[in-house]
Amino acid sequence: MKLLSIAIPSYNSQDYMEHCIESLLIGGEDVEILIIDDGSKDRTAEIADSYAEKYPTIVKAVHQQNGGHGEAVNAGIRNASGLYFKVVDSDDWVDEEAYRKILSVLKELSGGSQTLDMLISNFVYEKEGARHKKVMKYTGTLPENKIFGWDEAKRFRKGQYILMHSVIYRTQLLRECGLELPRHTFYVDNLFVYVPLPYVKNMYYLNVDFYRYYIGREDQSVNEKIMIQRIDQQIRVNKLMVENVDLWKLPNRKLRRYMFNYLEIITVVSTIMLIRSGTKENLAKKRELWKYLKDYDLRLFWRLRNGIMGQTMNLPGKGGRRISVAAYKISQKVVGFN
Repeated sequence: MKLLSIAIPSYNSQDYMEHCIESLLIGGEDVEILIIDDGSKDRTAEIADSYAEKYPTIVKAVHQQNGGHGEAVNAGIRNASGLYFKVVDSDDWVDEEAYRKILSVLKELSGGSQTLDMLISNFVYEKEGARHKKVMKYTGTLPENKIFGWDEAKRFRKGQYILMHSVIYRTQLLRECGLELPRHTFYVDNLFVYVPLPYVKNMYYLNVDFYRYYIGREDQSVNEKIMIQRIDQQIRVNKLMVENVDLWKLPNRKLRRYMFNYLEIITVVSTIMLIRSGTKENLAKKRELWKYLKDYDLRLFWRLRNGIMGQTMNLPGKGGRRISVAAYKISQKVVGFN
């Protein structure tokens, strides 16, 4: 069995995927690199096959009809033979030194008496043209260099979230929690992190800047104009987060609070994108989203509505919308949207 399976969802990625793959090959025989060609129309499939041929014990090319990012991740989980599982998008890459440290820690922990559910590390926003590279760290919030449970985690700061770039999950945990990401839908990375969290009993935080998250392409899913164009997919993910986890039934108070905060920021992003588009249709969708929340779970609705960000998002009239946009610009600096 491999120590770590790494899935690379790839769609028309010929221009940048080799940089991603090369950064991962350094893991050698400890890793399994699954290049998921999601029905690409360029040379992506050819590149995937050439790496699989050159590194037959490390790289596996998986070809499928186009099903979107979520289905590519699903295919990665289905095909993974590693003890642990990581997603690295084809336009991103990893830091060599941090990568070696992570593999060393996973190897050490896999031989221990306690089974690790989730390893967390830092990621760097590699924003095109930015002088200062923002790093998402968890220092002061999560204990370092030890296995710990939710009770040992301190309160997460606003803007400090465990994203897909931060996590390595135990592969079997992803299967046991029944994670199945929706097809032809962007922004499913939120579901990938969020849905398995109630199944995570223990974690390990390694304070290394491992994942390099590239931001800068105009066609990127986190580009604001693209997010507005795909707002229905963002709303779908938002609703699936609500429906997939009953937060009120979570026994651990700290986990419950963190997941409420995570759901709040996703709902804020949905809301602000609808506001920023400025169209009557999307302002109607904003009202529909909050009506959905109210009808689905009244207690959750009030919890989200009365949160600091939730209050800001629901101020009435044009003046209220201007304040909402100003609040978004602050969160934009914190979270690093393109």
